[in-house]
Amino acid sequence: MAYSYKTAIEFGLVYIPITLHACIKNKDVGFNMLYKKTGQRIKYKKTCENCPANISKEDVVKGYEYEKGKYVTLTDDELEKIKSPKDKSISIESFVLLKEIDPILFEKSFYVAPQGADKAFGLFKKALQDEKKVAIAKTVLGSKQQLVAIWAAGEKLVLSTLYFYDEVQPMPQIEKQGLANEAELKLAKNLIDSMSEKFEPEKYKDEYREKILQAIKQKINGEKIKSPKQKRLPSGVINLMDALKKSLEQTKTSKQKQA
Repeated sequence: MAYSYKTAIEFGLVYIPITLHACIKNKDVGFNMLYKKTGQRIKYKKTCENCPANISKEDVVKGYEYEKGKYVTLTDDELEKIKSPKDKSISIESFVLLKEIDPILFEKSFYVAPQGADKAFGLFKKALQDEKKVAIAKTVLGSKQQLVAIWAAGEKLVLSTLYFYDEVQPMPQIEKQGLANEAELKLAKNLIDSMSEKFEPEKYKDEYREKILQAIKQKINGEKIKSPKQKRLPSGVINLMDALKKSLEQTKTSKQKQA
């Protein structure tokens, strides 16, 4: 597996060289933009008001707009210069419980692999496992400082980038919610119990992606795309108690068929 990023974990005075490997491979179906009349692919060119017709990659620099229409530029070398040695490694700042981290804060996850110092790596992973703790650290990946969480998951050591607290948007104002009565609450809990099972991620497939690929195949073969038959969604206001009862009955019937 080719590494995604080479860095190191600083655990007190212990230095552990590592590589980060992306956990997720995006499988979205990609579409190109085409000109409707000719079917030719649309290409995007870098332009500006007083630029030459063709702009090369070497002629493009990063600019920060500090006032309307005024920019200060920074080169990659200048951005690299402001990194301290601490920024170039993953410096652990504290240890917390996983349940203390709000799931909203999680962004991307990476597998952590040792690059030498295997004993120190194994020691660090085992200590996290035994203490049931998550390491919280900061590092600079590319040109952005990241808050990260590192924890042991079975045989894996996983690093997840986290959003900073000030990046999280406040929750929108929600109107006062109606209170359910005891009978409705009991039915809702029964419905949850009847639908509860062990989480098995491998059983969940991207069905819509499969439909897109099937539609592409049909178009290639000159076939018409047909809408699948589906149950009609209930319309209008449904009594909450009736809806809960019917949902519970449907769940039980479905489980009996699967048995």
